[in-house]
Order: sequence, then structure tokens, then C-alpha cells
Amino acid sequence: MKNITIRDFTPDDFEGLSEVWQLTNLGNPARGDNLDIIMQSIQMGGRLLVATNEQGKVIGTSWMTFDGRRIHLHHVGVHPHYQRKGIGRLLTRESLRFVKAKGYQVKLEVHRTNHAAINLYKQFGFQYLGDYDVYIIRDLSGIDV
Repeated sequence: MKNITIRDFTPDDFEGLSEVWQLTNLGNPARGDNLDIIMQSIQMGGRLLVATNEQGKVIGTSWMTFDGRRIHLHHVGVHPHYQRKGIGRLLTRESLRFVKAKGYQVKLEVHRTNHAAINLYKQFGFQYLGDYDVYIIRDLSGIDV
């Protein structure tokens, strides 16, 4: 797509990024998706890419976090008005360039009904990991140890 720029996130992008995440159901503060966590993840060796249109508006995102063992690719999303135009492919390609340069395995989670994303990821070589269920504790105050 013409006039689309893929670049590194800056704090000034947070409002536009949050809008894309809300519209695509990718993130919210209850999940720890806030500016402090983003900046911390970048400092720990991760990267957050944004796609912007010709006016500089954030229209897509790809967040790579690093845990010291592998890179987790998540929050790959495109504003609904810009979907199906190759922007997800551009973001994924640039994300995998980062992964390859870092030299670590990459893992992602995708909802089983998101067939467009699954097909895109398979085109880049991702393989289904197996019959794993994912569990999470978001509210740490509920931990009784």
C-alpha cells in the first residue's frame, strides 16, 4: 500500500496505538497494555512497530517482547478501515527481520477463528505448536500463597 510507513513506536504514538488495539480487540490496560509496560518491554530487548498512514496516524501495530529465551510476537493488528491491504504482511515481515537479527525463536498466539491471521502466519513459516491451552492470572491479588 502506498504511503504507509513502518517504524518504531514512540510514546507520542500511544493514543493512536490504543485506538487500534481497542478497535481490533487486542489490548487494554487490564491486560497490562499501558505505556509503562510498553517502554519496559522495549528496554528489555523487545520492539514495538507501528504502521502509519500519510498523515502520520497509527493504523497498525506489531509488538515483540523478549523473555531471554524467545521472542513473543503479539498485538499484530490493523485498523479496520485499513485491513486486507497488505499492512499486516508488512508488519509481520518487518517483525521477522527483527526476530532473525536477534537470533531467537519466535512464538505467537492467535485466536483459532482468526483464519486470515493464521493463513498469513503460515505463509511466513509459522507452524501450529500443538494442542495446548493457554492459562493466565491477570489479577495477582487473587493469588493465595
